[in-house]
Order: sequence, then C-alpha cells, then structure tokens
Amino acid sequence: MRTRLATLVALLLSFFLPLSVPMPSAHAATGLHVSGTKILEAGGTAFVMRGTSHAHTWYPTQTASFAGIKSLGANTVRVVLSGGRWTANGAADVANVVSLCKQNKLICVLENHDTTGYGEQSGAYTLDQAVDYWISVKSAIAGQEDYVVLNIGNEPFGNNATTPGWTQATSAAITRLRGAGFQHLIMVDAPNWGQDWGFTMRDNAAAVFAADPQRNTVFSVHMYGVFDTAAEVTDYLQRFQTAGLPLVIGEFGFNHSDGDPDEDTIMAQAQSRGVGYLGWSWSGNGGGVEYLDQVTGFNAASLTTWGQRLFNGPNGIAQTSVEAAIYGGGTPDTEKPTRPGKPAVSEITATGAKLTWTAATDNRAVTGYDVYAGTAKLGSSASSSLTLTGLSPQSAYTVHVVARDAAGNLSAASDSTSFTTTATPPSGCAATYRMTNSWRGGFQGEVTVTCTAAVTTWKTTLTYPAGVTVPQAWNSTLSAAPPVFTFTNAAWNGAIPAGGSATFGFLGSWTGSGAPPAPTIS
Repeated sequence: MRTRLATLVALLLSFFLPLSVPMPSAHAATGLHVSGTKILEAGGTAFVMRGTSHAHTWYPTQTASFAGIKSLGANTVRVVLSGGRWTANGAADVANVVSLCKQNKLICVLENHDTTGYGEQSGAYTLDQAVDYWISVKSAIAGQEDYVVLNIGNEPFGNNATTPGWTQATSAAITRLRGAGFQHLIMVDAPNWGQDWGFTMRDNAAAVFAADPQRNTVFSVHMYGVFDTAAEVTDYLQRFQTAGLPLVIGEFGFNHSDGDPDEDTIMAQAQSRGVGYLGWSWSGNGGGVEYLDQVTGFNAASLTTWGQRLFNGPNGIAQTSVEAAIYGGGTPDTEKPTRPGKPAVSEITATGAKLTWTAATDNRAVTGYDVYAGTAKLGSSASSSLTLTGLSPQSAYTVHVVARDAAGNLSAASDSTSFTTTATPPSGCAATYRMTNSWRGGFQGEVTVTCTAAVTTWKTTLTYPAGVTVPQAWNSTLSAAPPVFTFTNAAWNGAIPAGGSATFGFLGSWTGSGAPPAPTIS
C-alpha cells in the first residue's frame, strides 16, 4: 500500500471483457480451495474473508494484535512478512505467526511485502525472489493448507507495469510454487500498486488461473483512490463474477492520498456478492497515512474512525464475518451481550441530550446499541454514546440502553436514567448544560447560553432534585432558592450577538451515590 498516481484514474473509463474463460476447478484434495468465484474449505463450506492486515514484519513484538483482531469479529488476518528487504521473517517466526492465527481462530493470509512497487520503487524484489522466500520457509507452512493462504507478493508491480510483465511473472511464480510442492490456496495481487487501473490483472486473470495446475488461485485487488465511485467498484467486481473467477479485495481504506475510496460501496458490494475483504491496516502506519490505522497503539479498545467503520459499521466485520468451519464456525450464535451500564445524561437542551454508558461485551462482538424511552426507540449507536435529537421541550424522559450483536441477540436492558428537557426560551436563546467534573459529594457544572438573535441580558434557571446545593458560581450572578438556582449575566457578558454565546460555571454539592443528577434548565 502506498500512494498511487491519481492522474491515471481516468483509465478506468475504458472497459474490456476478459479474453478467455477459466478452466474447471482442480483444487487440492484438502485445504482451502476455490470453486468458481467462491473460496471453500476442505469440507466444502464457503468461506468469505473478513479481516485486516497486520504489519508483523515491522512490529514483530506486537503479537497480541492477533487476539485483538479476533476480538473485534474478524475471521482472517493478512500478515506482512519480509524475506530480506526489511528484517527477514525466518521459518521459526512464520511458524509462530501461523500458530498465533490458529490459537485465535483466524485464517492466516501470509504475504511477502518485498515485491511492493517492483519496477518503480528502489529495492523492490521480483516475484521470482518472492518464491525463493516461500521455499525457504516452506517447513513452517507445509501441512497448514486448512489455515494458510499464500499471498505470493504484495503489489508486485508499480504504475509502469506492462501486461506481459505481470502476466508472465505471476504465472511463472505460481508454476514454481506448485513445482516446489506447495498445495495452498494462492493469492496474487494486481499491478499498478495493487489497484489495476490499467486492467492488466482483470483482462489476463483467466490466463494466470489456467497456469496453476491445481486451479487454486484467487485474485486480489487493492481499492484506494482509483475506486472512488460506486460505478468503478461495481464494474470491477462484476467483471470477475461474469468471468467466473475468484476475487477478494485484499486491501482498501476509507481515505487515501490518491483520492477518496468509496468504502460504503466496497463493503456493501462485497457482502452482497460473497466477496472477501481485508482492510488496511491494524496499526502502525507511517509516512503520512497514519489515518489508515484502525486502532491506536495496537490497542483493540481504542478504535479510530476508520476502525469503527470497518469493524462496527454497516456491512462491517462484526456484522458479516463468519468464523471458519475448521475452527467450529458456522454454528449459531445464541449468546447475548452483557448488560450495558446505566446511561449518564449531559448537554441537555430543549430538544436533545447526550447519553454515555459503559460498553457491553459479547462472545463475538457487540455491533450496536439502541436507546429506548419505554418501548419507543429514540436512536441507535455503534459506540457507547448517543446524542439524542428531536425531543420535546420541557418534557420528562426515562431512558435505557440495549446492546445487540451480529446474530441479533439482545442484552438485558440497562438501568434507567431520567431527565427533563429544557423549555424553549422565547428570546431565541438556548442553554446547554454539561458536567465537567465530579468527586465524592461534589461536582462542577458548566452552562453555555447561545442566542440566534442579539440580546443585552440573559438569565438561566437550573432546577435540581432535593439535596443539591450550589455554593459558588463564576461568569454569572447567582440567586439560590433550592432546589431552584437562577443565574443572571455578569456585568461584562450580558450582551450576546446573533449566533454568539456566553458560558458560566459553578460548583455544586449533593448527597447520594452514582453520578450527580442533571438539572432541568429554563
């Protein structure tokens, strides 16, 4: 994965049908294999890759990543290896990688990264050199055909790839591997830094497939800025489906320096067609593409925006991944998520409020949460917070949260929380409350008054439950008649221009346990 030349995207406007059709499947007797456009396990169960890539060769000590990737619902991990362009991963290391995959019930796509950008990037290896590497570590993967896919070389040609160069080199590499006794499902990457904007792989895939005596090769396209429209994504996938050839999306992202990939279409089309996809990448990106990290610091509990989309979004990994049958996958998931925490309320307005709660857990993955007031659903969220909108002014709400998983199992409802929305101020001003800090017996609150029309004075009233006192305020004048506390502008901040705001704060004390109560604002 690296920057591609965006100027070449225009070439996607020309389309050509494959020149020939693939020969019938003749896969190995055991292990992962292709049949038509599908990948099957040894027992005949269809397997659709859902996972990510992990840069093991650059971060060899981050072995906990395998468990982290599994914990978010993936069934596959694509592992970056090197035979010498970077610190080499020898047979013992590769054997350990395979063991980690199996321990965490992941199908292991092993890829040699040395070939990245051959012909354009200095130091890149040939596919023939990649085969030398695989032969050198054969002892680590022989007999692992049920668990391992062999991705010969990552993005093996840059943007100056020619049709004969990619086709001949890829066919020769497959032939050498089979001659060396490899029985695995083989994955081959497209040229043009994997994006195949020149359609070299698309239009010659049948010839490469026929070069494999076992007819057990799957093709991998990388979708970044070249695939920035639904039409381009759909057409590319359809060409392989029409040709009866197996394809996976071996890398893709939600953004890139060469354009904005249409990740929504990529994931939706992959799901509807039964095509595997592997997002790039778990963590540790550099060189200006750090935004492609799916988690921060290799921590599965610290999802980035991209990670949240890939794992927990529509057509994402948690929602669509099915564990390989070799690990016992395919059995119904009947275990419901644990109960979410009681929601805390903040930022209450006349028509909305923000809720946060402690996340639920699940034996596979929690895919989302629904917030209810009684039996009425107020909204849904993929994370453990939700900003409610469209509420009625000056109305009481009692809300609870329910977690759900990809199988549709629902958790028990959380404890309920009650709050009352504020009145709609006649002046065109609205007050928003948030709690900025809390401690045993006390808390700190903040209110922002925002006005749609200019005003010269303002006043806000907070009504708390019994037991709350407000001994101190700043940026306002306080008048206290518990449980009602009235805040009027100070001498210097009464004037608020149209679209402007003023903020004041205060200290409160209270009795009770749990989170401090939220006020009613008017």
